[in-house]
Order: sequence, then structure tokens, then C-alpha cells
Amino acid sequence: KRRLMTSSNFAKRRGAPVWMRRKQSFYRSKRITEVTPDTCGEALNRCSNFSTQLKKHTDEKIYSCEICGKDFSVSSRLAVHMRTHTGERPFACKVCGKTFKHSGSLKVHTRTHTGEKPFSCEICGKSFVKNSSLRDHMRIHTGEKPFCCKTCGKAFTQNSTLQHHMRTHTGEKPFSCKICGKAFFQPYILTNHMRKHTGERPFSCEICGKSFIRNSSLKDHMKSHTGERPFSCKTCGKGFFQPYSLTNHMRIHTGERPFSCEICGKAFTQSGSLQHHVKIHTAQRPFSCDTCGKTFTQNSTLQHHMRTHTGERPFSCTLCGKSFSRNDSLTAHMKTHTSERPFSCEQCGKRFIKSGSLKVHMKSHTDERPFFCEICGKSFNRNASLNIHMKSHTGEKLYFCKTCGKRFYTSSSLSVHMKTHTGERPFSCETCGKSFNLSWSLKAHMRIHTGERPFSCIICERSFTCSSTLKAHVRTHTGERPFTCKICGKGFKRNASLEAHVRTHTGERPFSCEMCGKGFTQSGNLTLKTMSPCSESTQEGSVFKLS
Repeated sequence: KRRLMTSSNFAKRRGAPVWMRRKQSFYRSKRITEVTPDTCGEALNRCSNFSTQLKKHTDEKIYSCEICGKDFSVSSRLAVHMRTHTGERPFACKVCGKTFKHSGSLKVHTRTHTGEKPFSCEICGKSFVKNSSLRDHMRIHTGEKPFCCKTCGKAFTQNSTLQHHMRTHTGEKPFSCKICGKAFFQPYILTNHMRKHTGERPFSCEICGKSFIRNSSLKDHMKSHTGERPFSCKTCGKGFFQPYSLTNHMRIHTGERPFSCEICGKAFTQSGSLQHHVKIHTAQRPFSCDTCGKTFTQNSTLQHHMRTHTGERPFSCTLCGKSFSRNDSLTAHMKTHTSERPFSCEQCGKRFIKSGSLKVHMKSHTDERPFFCEICGKSFNRNASLNIHMKSHTGEKLYFCKTCGKRFYTSSSLSVHMKTHTGERPFSCETCGKSFNLSWSLKAHMRIHTGERPFSCIICERSFTCSSTLKAHVRTHTGERPFTCKICGKGFKRNASLEAHVRTHTGERPFSCEMCGKGFTQSGNLTLKTMSPCSESTQEGSVFKLS
């Protein structure tokens, strides 16, 4: 039975090799007393283990890679590293055929097939396939972050995470895509990126069948079925699927925005938001729609856009059945059932469902309009509003009604228009029973009953129930007529008046009486017509006579 001995008495042993005794003398001559076994106390059973252990304490790295120059303390680690350059993966899984660079990785991978997780946390009971994963997990309980960045001072639980973080300072991206040339900090990000080109989605949900590029995305998705939100905000109690989502959320309370644009100085709570923002300056829009050719800065935005062509609405409300093309739209909609409005304005007390809506509202107090149109100089409080406005200059109307062919700048305008064909009016007044096709129309109507007129003219102090009505009224003082007819040049104070005027040129009469078939250019004229009964009328061409 072999006896374990520490590195101190191993070299002192009479039968120890000469080279071992010389090496011990060398370290003594260098006054490296901290490498004695009294420091780490690790038990060794081979000469080679003692040599390797000493190199760990002295940071001695005598084996160098001839290709990239990286140094190693042990020749075996250099041999494993060389496989990253040669692509050699000699260890193959007998179940799925996946190959690995070293046997230890294969052993760990095999446990994904067997379900074996031999390493368990004594505090929370969570189990892991690797002992190193358990060690990293224990730091969550202890709060230990032993690996610190010398540049910015940020600390990490794992050394590998620190190495990846260092590349954010050096800008090093050693892993490149052979198809599009895009470079990445880490190899697994490149692996996930390649699946965008191949279309591979190897991780599938057994409940709904949805597939994902990454296993972590599948794990996060599974929580949407179980409702599990293990990470909670101590300030407001909101729960999250992932720890980084909680970290980003906490910045809403603290106001922290650690990621700043070097060009314009705008700050963000997430590094991904900064990366997307930079593309605005570079005009980089690498994701293109195959149907209409429209380009986008983000792949996720392209995926959402594609649903405007396919009509897909995969996210459904379990309470009312209403479906949405985006998950965040469903989340916001669910709050209409619970009446939850967690974001409150500190100046006027108005509450909102989404933090983004609160940010836009705050600009109404400061009158901040940071987004300017370079063509006409008009300013906006949201970048999205500016993008919509720009379409009025280009004439771009991508969204069209399949019933009447009318085209619109935005998908939301098309959705509102479709209700004129279906007759849908889902928003009803509890006081008089009148129904509306838009929620904000109902809010404006309710002010008739309450007498509330929150929008006042600073010139004549006249007040109004709607902000749009106030804007049109202010133009009676300024004489501004920003909406001009391209055919005759006549100007109007309101866009609706311009649209009605254009119909006098085109002859379009989109509002028809169901009784006699008479057409009108404006819905108001149709309303007046319906107040009196239709008499026998004669029709000659497109001319109708009323009694």
C-alpha cells in the first residue's frame, strides 16, 4: 500500500532522485520559502506531482506554444492547448458522437446522458456534474470573489470569467466566424453564433416544442412554464428568471448606468444596449428582411419584424386570449388585468405599466425633445417617434390593409384601422356605455364625465381634454399649418384635415351608408347622415340625391 507523503519530506528522503534534491536546493537559494508544504499542505504521491505543485506556487511556466506564445507550467497542458490550434478532438462520446479535446471533458459530458450529478451543495441541495461547478456555486452563498481585475477592480467568482473580462479592456477577440468574419471574446459565443448561419437549434422544450440555440436559453424558457422566478428584488419584490436580469433591474433603483457611448456620451444599464446604440452612429444594420429588404441593427428586431409579414402572434394571454407578437407586449398587457402600475412619476404621481413609458412621460415635464429631424427640424421626445416621422418625408408605408389596400407608417396604425372593418370596440365607458376602438380614446372620453381638462393653452389659458386638441388649438395663435397638400399646396393645422382634403382630389369616399350606399369623405359626415332616415334616392354614376 503506497504511503502518501508531503512535498517537504519527499525531497529529504534518502532514496529521492538527485534532480529532486537539486531542485529543492535551487528554491532554497532563491529564498522561496513559501513553496514549502507547510503553506498548502497538499499530500503528494509522485515526484512529478511535487514538481508540478512547486510550479503552481512560483508561477514558473517553461513550456511555450510556438503558435500563439502562451506559456504553461506543465507539458501535458501544452499538449492539450495545441489541440485548440490543430482542432484535434480525440475523445468521442459513444451516445451522441460529440468529440472533446481531453478525457475529463468527455467524462463530464457523459453525465448529461446519464443524469448523474454527484456533487451536491450542503446548503441548498443543488447538485452539479462537476466538482468545480460546485466550488463556484458555493461562492454564491459565501459571497467570495477571489479573482479581481487589476484595471477596474471588478471581482469575479471564477478565474475564467476574469480572463474573459480582461478582453473587454484589451479589445482582444481571438475567435472569428469563418463565414461573416465577426469576432468574439469567447469560443462558446462563436459556437452559438455559427448556429445562426446553420439554423441549428439543438435544445428543444419537451412541453411546447420550441427550440433554442443555447441550453441556457432552454433552461430560462422552462421557467416560463413552471413560473419559477428565484431571483427577487429586495426593493420592490419583483422576481426574475436569471441573476443578471436582477442585476440590470437593480440599476433602475440605483440609477447606475455603467456603459457609456464614447461618441455621444449616452449611458446605458446593459453592455448589449450600448453595442446596439453604437450601430446608430456607424449606420451598421447587418440584419436584413428577405421579404421587404428592411434592415435592422439587431437580429431580435428582425425576428419581431418578420411577424408583421407572417402575422404570427405566438404569445397569448391566458385570461382573455389576446395574442401578441412579442413577449414584452404580453407582459405589459397582463398588467391591464391586474391593474398593476409599478412605475410612478415623482412630480405628478401618474403611474405607468412600463418603465419606458415613465421615461417618456418625464420628458413632458422637462419639455425635453432630444431627437431632431434633419429635414424639417421638428423635435421629438422619443427616437421611435422620430423614425415614424421620417417616413412622412420618404413616403414609406410598409403596412397595408388586406381588406381595402390602405397603407400605413406603423403596424399599430394598421391594427387600429382594421377595427374599422371588424367593428371591434373593446373599450367601453362604464358611465354611459359608449365603446371605443382605442384605450386612449376611452380615457379622453372619460374626461367628459369627470370634467377634467389637463391640457391648457399658455396663451389664452383655454383647457382641453386631449393633448392633440391643444396642439391644434395653439396653431390658431401661431398660424402654423404644417400639413400641406402636395397637389394644390393648401396648408392645414391637422393631419386629419389634410387627409380629408386629399380625397377631394382623388374622389375617394371611404365612409359609406349601409342603407343607401352613399359615400362620404369624412366619418363625421356619415354620422350626420345616419341621424336622418334614408329616403328613396336615385343613383346616376356616383351621384346620390337625398330627400
